[in-house]
Amino acid sequence: LAGHDMGLMSEAGVPGVADPGAEIVLAAHKIGARVKPLVGPSSILLGLMASGLNGQRFAFQGYLPHDAHERLNKLKQLETESRKLEQTQIWIETPYRNTAMLMACLTALNPQTKLCLGIDLSLSSEQITTQSIADWRKQYPNENACASLQNRPTVFLLLA
Repeated sequence: LAGHDMGLMSEAGVPGVADPGAEIVLAAHKIGARVKPLVGPSSILLGLMASGLNGQRFAFQGYLPHDAHERLNKLKQLETESRKLEQTQIWIETPYRNTAMLMACLTALNPQTKLCLGIDLSLSSEQITTQSIADWRKQYPNENACASLQNRPTVFLLLA
């Protein structure tokens, strides 16, 4: 309002989309300030683009429940919705819970369901892999095998 430009940035996200910022942007609208979105890296969209899964129909779920039982139920629900709507389901997890999330996926989801892990997106250590749950189960037969996933920012995508 005083003629000074402001910016809201995020490292591998988009402010207001799975990142803080929506309240600030809404406040700017309320006072009549000009809001101009600029293109930047979004781990969610980068993951979708590189997954090979349906990019025409997708839903972002944010974070799934922390409780193990609720998480399993939510994964089954997302798989059912994905199958019914032919829709890619996308979510993120706190990096220190990646192992628990992957193990939950391998427990809850059907063998033919496709799962993509977009790890360290936009970093030099980036890994993006899409394969069936059956193939993920071979690669990660137990929690110990998942140690390399811990504490690495990951986007999870599934298509049933």
